[in-house]
Amino acid sequence: MSPKSPASPTGPAHPTDPAGPKKHHPAPTRRLTTAQALVAFLARQYTERDGRRQRLISATWGIFGHGNVAGIGQALVEADHGGNGTAHRMPYLQGRNEQAMVHAAVGYARQSGRLSAQAVTTSIGPGATNLVTGAALATINRLPVLLLPGDTFATRPADPVLQQLEVPYAGDVSVNDCLRPVSRYFDRITRPEALIPAAFQAMRVLADPAETGAVTLALPQDVQAQAYDWPEEFFAERDWHIRRPAPDTHELDAAVRSIRSARRPLIVAGGGVRHSAAEETLAAFTAATRIPVASTQAGKGALRHDHPADVGGIGHTGTATADDLARTADLVIGVGTRFSDFTTASGTLFSNPAVRFLHLNITAFDAHKLAALPLVADARAGLEALTAALAGRGYRVDPAYETEYTGAKEAWEERVEASFATPDATARPTQTQVLGLLDDLVTEEDILINAAGSLPGDLHRLWRTRSRDQYHVEYGYSCMGYEIPAAIGVLLANGTGQRTRPVWALVGDGTYLMNPTEIVTAVQENLPLKLLILQNHGYASIGGLSEAVGAERFGTAYRHRDADGGFTGPPLPVDLAANAASLGLRVLRAITVDDLRKALSEARDAEGPTCVYVETETPDTVSGPPPAQAWWDVPVAETASRPAAVKAREEYDRQVAARRRHL
Repeated sequence: MSPKSPASPTGPAHPTDPAGPKKHHPAPTRRLTTAQALVAFLARQYTERDGRRQRLISATWGIFGHGNVAGIGQALVEADHGGNGTAHRMPYLQGRNEQAMVHAAVGYARQSGRLSAQAVTTSIGPGATNLVTGAALATINRLPVLLLPGDTFATRPADPVLQQLEVPYAGDVSVNDCLRPVSRYFDRITRPEALIPAAFQAMRVLADPAETGAVTLALPQDVQAQAYDWPEEFFAERDWHIRRPAPDTHELDAAVRSIRSARRPLIVAGGGVRHSAAEETLAAFTAATRIPVASTQAGKGALRHDHPADVGGIGHTGTATADDLARTADLVIGVGTRFSDFTTASGTLFSNPAVRFLHLNITAFDAHKLAALPLVADARAGLEALTAALAGRGYRVDPAYETEYTGAKEAWEERVEASFATPDATARPTQTQVLGLLDDLVTEEDILINAAGSLPGDLHRLWRTRSRDQYHVEYGYSCMGYEIPAAIGVLLANGTGQRTRPVWALVGDGTYLMNPTEIVTAVQENLPLKLLILQNHGYASIGGLSEAVGAERFGTAYRHRDADGGFTGPPLPVDLAANAASLGLRVLRAITVDDLRKALSEARDAEGPTCVYVETETPDTVSGPPPAQAWWDVPVAETASRPAAVKAREEYDRQVAARRRHL
């Protein structure tokens, strides 16, 4: 971090008397409220990486209540109309749901490559606690967002004040303390001057590629409105350099030896490849070594789907190609992945007795997972160092191995084609046929956003990613309700000019019902959101999982109760298309495959926010998706009276026996 320009004094000059002793010259100050000072400070923070400079906090989302309207709310008015010029304005974005505002900011940060973020302000009480889910999502996915919830009075004029949680054993606890475990940095600003060190710590964490996530500055409502004489230097422009740490020489040498001794290596590309903008570097590494690349949900798109070395998604939602390679790999090279249970198939996937792990990651915590040989470095810097170190040493995988995985990839593509096929244009489409029709339509400009339900599995297994940022599936937290606000954040990151890229939010009916309110924000901002709603009358993913674990799809369908009290009656008469229209969207209803093809094309060309609504059919054996290619551990009842659960437990015991701890 460094000041971009020196502060400009605002008071009169005080020349030193040459004939007498030197006089004390007080540093220039600016009298502002705490909230005004914070907003002015945020508007002058920048990040820089690889010579590219941008605002660190580009805008502030907000819903105002008594806990922030007179503080941050008034300060945002000052920032917008205070005559400070456009360079230091703080744009304001009006949200409808506090959790959704965080999702929008996270979508913005991801699309911005973590180089720019947004702030979110709420009142104390339910507004603040509604931030917790969004904060957890941001931190789990290592994406920066600044949270500015109001807080109860620091001066404690009365107890309790409105929306104050009284804790008998601690006087300094408020509901904002719920945000501590889901924040990478947390501070409560109980005096104006305490903002200065806290603000710098907040920026440090937001701009740190290894530490970033949700940052919370809790702002007592009385302190927000208190005035203070702030050092003018506090408002100097500052650049926060985004580091690219290079690998340690010893770790690099060990990594090179490990690769050179491998006969069946496999790369697992995670979200760190994208965060580091290392896609081209990864492609150069694979061109030199011919090592195949599988991808996690966050890493999908690290290579284009048609790149010779790309073998698709890995793990429980992965392709047969990638998972079969994982089972026989003798060296697994992780690049920027967390090695979650989906990626490792709950510890059952990497089954070669001789398998070893090499993990290139910017965080030591992740680099040591699975007892890996660590290579702690930025993904791009690490891949560049590996490529250079291997150059001239003649390392390349055996041609027979390359032929094996390219042939397996071609066979998998045939299964994808079968899943996407639409032999009857007059029939109601299945979910995978919907994806196939979208696959026929999109180009590398389009961006697809999804987070929960059965769609992430189908997308990870089947989608043909055409650009580094086309595939935007949030699967670290898999949070229902993420898609619509995240799409708004992506649109804001891309800009809203005539060449705006098509951004699709793909949701099922369960996800839509969780959080549709930011549709109003898309309409208000006239953002060309493409919302695709798939109506399947319940939780399709959890319904299938429920059946697999012996819970018999209990409580997973959206249906009327039957005579026995169960939920097996007719589907509920819910009209999600009408609901979307009532919130301001233009809605295109599709019944058949042919209807859907036309509606998707029309929506893609639309200049305003548009919804395509389709009721999907249960897949048949021809057009249904391929089954999971690897296991996922969801514990099954160890004892039960119902046959479904007994049978499921037998299968569970068979699968769990293959679990292995890599030590």
